[in-house]
Amino acid sequence: MAEQLYTIPVNDAFNSDCECVLCSMYDELEKNAIEYTMGPSYMEDDNRAMTDKLGFCKHHARILYGEKNRLGLALMLKTHTDKTIKDLKALSENKPVTQGGLFKKQVISSVGDYVRTLENSCFICERIEKTFDRYIDTILHLWKKDPSFKDKLINSKGFCTYHYGILYDAGATKLSKEQYSDFLDVLNKVYFENMERVNGDIGWFIDKFDYRFKDEPWKNSKDALPRGIIKTNHTFVDPQ
Repeated sequence: MAEQLYTIPVNDAFNSDCECVLCSMYDELEKNAIEYTMGPSYMEDDNRAMTDKLGFCKHHARILYGEKNRLGLALMLKTHTDKTIKDLKALSENKPVTQGGLFKKQVISSVGDYVRTLENSCFICERIEKTFDRYIDTILHLWKKDPSFKDKLINSKGFCTYHYGILYDAGATKLSKEQYSDFLDVLNKVYFENMERVNGDIGWFIDKFDYRFKDEPWKNSKDALPRGIIKTNHTFVDPQ
């Protein structure tokens, strides 16, 4: 199957040596979204309008604060808090306001609903998830159309538990009954074999702290903890 632009990031991730290809793709999308947010784009009116409405989740606010462009972050926070103050003043006087993200808007009539909506919105998360959803669709498209992709999936190191569940559910809606049955056979095999491999490495890491095994080789367990965290928490940590 000829490689298309939308399949390149997916194939690149499956060709890499990582414990979860979807974590790898998500991490790359996040880096790109942070760079986009803190680059010259923050001065564009349409982007500022969206950051004003959505703000940032706690996770991404911490990352943005660690970037070099403090002025850009300050400008976005200033206009975001301007809008928040304006909207909440209106709601406190029983005047409804319109709030929403990149893809849908809603009329909100209570302070509580507004705060809950704001707490669950993030400009960066929405930017990532729009593309990430296409990656999921691409994986399933490749499964249907590209015979060589099955081998890539079989030979991968599998997925974290969260992304295993994402693929498990997505396949049910995107594949035929026969395709889904075949997909689950491979998905389950790859997930459980690789979870058990990492689980065994963690077990040996623990055993190495027992004096009886202190002279035994570490095998593949030296980086078992960061790999285990990827598998269980779908997040990367510095192995150092």
